[in-house]
Amino acid sequence: MADVDNQSEVRQFLATRRARLTPEQAGIIGGGRRRVEGLRREEVAMLAGMSVDYYARMERGNLSGVSPEVLDALARALRLDEAEVTHLHDLARASAPASPGRKRPRATGTAVRPALQRLLDTISVPAYISNARKDFLAVNAIGSAVFSPIIDDPANRRNNARFTFLNPASQNFYTDWEAGANSIVASLRVEAGRNPHDKALTDLIGELVTRSDIFRTRWAAHDVRFHRTGSKRIHHPDVGDLVFDYEALELPADPGLVIFTITPAVDTPTDERLRLLGSLAATTAEPAVTE
Repeated sequence: MADVDNQSEVRQFLATRRARLTPEQAGIIGGGRRRVEGLRREEVAMLAGMSVDYYARMERGNLSGVSPEVLDALARALRLDEAEVTHLHDLARASAPASPGRKRPRATGTAVRPALQRLLDTISVPAYISNARKDFLAVNAIGSAVFSPIIDDPANRRNNARFTFLNPASQNFYTDWEAGANSIVASLRVEAGRNPHDKALTDLIGELVTRSDIFRTRWAAHDVRFHRTGSKRIHHPDVGDLVFDYEALELPADPGLVIFTITPAVDTPTDERLRLLGSLAATTAEPAVTE
């Protein structure tokens, strides 16, 4: 898959955001009969305080030269959330003509410094370091035990997106599979807008679009979302159901890398099962005793 087609991305993102917003939601009274749901282009232009021709040019995929102030006005008109506003600005930056002094964003890394691995090893709850492509780059012992179905199967290549959409076992492992799948697609879309020239990312997206109808359908929705905090439910093959809260901790010295920690509530079945899983993992890791 080549670099992301920025013009197509802009066109489809704006068109899908316009289509989901009803006249009532936008505060437009007496919108009249409509052949399709959503706002008309002239209504978006009016709400954003620009000419219809100017907005039409933007929705055709041309954001070159559009100021941040105009983008913010459009974001307000379309009722975009924080992730969508960021995505719109990322698309506009990618639309700017290349110049000698303008640097492309660095591709998300895959190398983890030894100090970060040592930090993971001091954390008592499951923890791992991931990049924007959903690779498990480093993990502590209990985290490795929790996510063993992803990490231990070579077909996944330690990638959660590949596991989720290409491995049937994921639908049993992730209890809330639909929500998790939506989140993965939406956060990959954020990164594709931020860094459309990341070859490893575009290759992954190309593989998933080609091999998974489910991914392809979700990708076409152009939804974007930040993956910062929330809950996760897992059905682990060894200890059963686990319920966690997760937090994403960005690493400023390593752009694109994030530490994820997943913590159970104290004195819950998950807390007990996690201790059991840790004991099982430690036993498995012990070398065999020879006579």
